[in-house]
Amino acid sequence: MVGTLSEFQKLTDAEQYFDFFDLAYDPQVVNINRLHILKKFSQSLEEIDTKFVEAAEEQKLSFYREALENSYATLQTSNAIEQKLFKVFHQKPQNIVMLSDIGTDEEDE
Repeated sequence: MVGTLSEFQKLTDAEQYFDFFDLAYDPQVVNINRLHILKKFSQSLEEIDTKFVEAAEEQKLSFYREALENSYATLQTSNAIEQKLFKVFHQKPQNIVMLSDIGTDEEDE
């Protein structure tokens, strides 16, 4: 690992994370799935930071690198709707009437 944890903490863009970890990526995949990759990566970082509080810096950065690889790979083989990473994907629309909720005239007779 070339970078340090303090350098890692200054990164803000998806491309910066990939460059920091020297990971190859398809810019088109990142542009389409940027928020979802970063969200999944962020969730993984939280888990790593919780599980490995006492881990050495180099080990933690290795876990972070693997988490970014996994986040990217997941969005290459899946899509944002399937992953449901954001709250909006878990909310039921309020303005939709289901066909099963609509009765027919035959039922009224």
